[in-house]
Amino acid sequence: MNNFFTEEEKERYARHFLLDGFGEEGQGKLKNARVLIVGTGGLGSPVALYLAAAGVGQIGIVDDDVVAASNLQRQVIHDTSMIDQPKVVSAKRRLVALNPLIKIAVGNERLIAENAQRIISAYDLVVDGTDNFQSRYIINKACVELNKPWISGSIFKYDGQVSVFNWQGGPCYCCLYPEPPAPDEVPPASKVGVLGVLPGVIGSIQATEAIKLITGIGKPLSKRLLLYNSLDMQFMEVDIMRDPGCKCCGRTGI
Repeated sequence: MNNFFTEEEKERYARHFLLDGFGEEGQGKLKNARVLIVGTGGLGSPVALYLAAAGVGQIGIVDDDVVAASNLQRQVIHDTSMIDQPKVVSAKRRLVALNPLIKIAVGNERLIAENAQRIISAYDLVVDGTDNFQSRYIINKACVELNKPWISGSIFKYDGQVSVFNWQGGPCYCCLYPEPPAPDEVPPASKVGVLGVLPGVIGSIQATEAIKLITGIGKPLSKRLLLYNSLDMQFMEVDIMRDPGCKCCGRTGI
């Protein structure tokens, strides 16, 4: 394994090499991994930054939005100089500056039902940084069909949640949310606001779960939904069971 890493990589990832249960083997798995991040906003920012810093060998980012001034309160991968520029261009610039030893692939497009399988099939796992239920159902359906795990994160005002779906026979997103809520039940951040640091917490947890899935360390958040309340600084867990009749992953599904 020693010849697998350059001297520059050995210095950059030295703290990982020192970790019990991680070491060169874990870093090697990161180097060989391919992770797709859907969305480079509040959640996608910390996910992309930490996975790039950790040495994930190939990171794909997909987003069709442009950087706006109102994004900068929480979308820390972007800066003022990139306002009105495509988010994927801004994100790639920052990631290359952070770690030029990895590959960054960008798609300045929205992940939709028609392109989801094509895009996701090139990666080992998906991290969701979107902000709407429609995109999550599209990601879930494609991941079930392709047998790919994905890490879901969501935020609302002061609260957030994280889980791992479609991992080793575990539940999918539809097992937890068979139907999306009514449009007026979960208004967007543009109408109700969001605490700027909240996506940093949730996105960092998503990045942690991605590293765990890739390297095989720890216990993933599969079959568990982690809930976070920033005002009370409390974490809670809710068990998730796979639904045999799930319309997406169950016997009556695809």
